[in-house]
Amino acid sequence: QVQLVESGGGLVQAGGSLRLSCEGSGYTFKDRGMGWYRQAPGQDREFVAAINWSGTSVDYSRSVKGRSTISRDNAKNTLYLQIDSLTPEDSAVYYCGARKDSGLGAARSGYTYWGQGTQVTVSS
Repeated sequence: QVQLVESGGGLVQAGGSLRLSCEGSGYTFKDRGMGWYRQAPGQDREFVAAINWSGTSVDYSRSVKGRSTISRDNAKNTLYLQIDSLTPEDSAVYYCGARKDSGLGAARSGYTYWGQGTQVTVSS
């Protein structure tokens, strides 16, 4: 049974940082590209960041580029997202996804598995 379990969300003040984690199981973690998405109330789920199977290629949305780092540890079957300089606009449920392939991409159609999400709330 495939599982993606996110953790690390919570309440943080504006200007602070968070490190989200996503542990995968039930499939060969290192064979698939991974990504982070987020969804605020009343809005569509939007792309945040993506990473290929080896971690050598990454991509970010414009909203987080320059203040975020996506990384992975294939030995631990874990994906990470560090976000700095948080603003209230970053408040959302953050989801990790596993791709159908080993590459990276922003389109949701490229992702097969999803976690349940972790809530991030940034107070002003």
